[in-house]
Amino acid sequence: MDIKFIKMHGAGNDYIYIDMLSQNYEVDFNELSHRISSRHFGVGGDGLVLIMTSDRADFRMRMFNADGSEAEMCGNAIRCVGKYLFDYGYLKKKTFSIETMAGIKTLEIGEKDRGGKVKTLTVDMGEPVLNGKDIPIGFETNPVVDVEVMGYRGTAVSMGNPHFVIFMDEITDRHVLIGGPNLEKDKIFPCKTNVDFIQIIDRNTVKMRVWERGSGETLACGTGACAGVVAGVLGNLTDRSVNVHLPGGTLHIEWNENNNRVFLTGPAEEVFHGVYCYK
Repeated sequence: MDIKFIKMHGAGNDYIYIDMLSQNYEVDFNELSHRISSRHFGVGGDGLVLIMTSDRADFRMRMFNADGSEAEMCGNAIRCVGKYLFDYGYLKKKTFSIETMAGIKTLEIGEKDRGGKVKTLTVDMGEPVLNGKDIPIGFETNPVVDVEVMGYRGTAVSMGNPHFVIFMDEITDRHVLIGGPNLEKDKIFPCKTNVDFIQIIDRNTVKMRVWERGSGETLACGTGACAGVVAGVLGNLTDRSVNVHLPGGTLHIEWNENNNRVFLTGPAEEVFHGVYCYK
């Protein structure tokens, strides 16, 4: 079976996107994601995203990690979905909604290039979840701030998916590539967790590396950047408007004090189209 796809990325967080609006593929998407995401034997990416119709919102997004597991939400992927829908004529309005497993998210078109293609978008990521049992993590407190897990002190936040945010003076490969996968699978996280390592530059600027649940280290993580800023505010380490510098680019996060909602602004870029031979 030949499957048409488009490769896109948001700040280096790259996914393979399949337009299910104009075609219908009946395949095992968990297996397909695992195979097509391989950087040596497939197209290569952090996972697979399906662009679909919705009965509850303007459109729907389903996403799968590189290991084949289905995930609730990705702030970088949803911006790319919005770019695709606008650039390819599926919608004309500036503000629209996309259904995810983490609820319905509202997006707003930002900058465009000279040809009218979308360059940046802002996503209303909703309110952070801070209650331990709802994140979930094996602590009953609300919020879960500065707790110790496997020798690391961190803050737990859910932005539709679980995150454990660790602030440190210097981020090393040892932290991310060894501590990250160990923390991801620790029994205190019943649904596993994403692990965010953050270095504070000043109250409006941080550096960040992420070990993503089911995908490993990625060049950027939208929900992680949001969780990081929420954790920074809770620990009085950052203000509510922060530029988050990741290996793949910069995301701007604002945790609005009036409505408790987190807004993510960042780029979305198309890389190439292709056809994958699925056997």
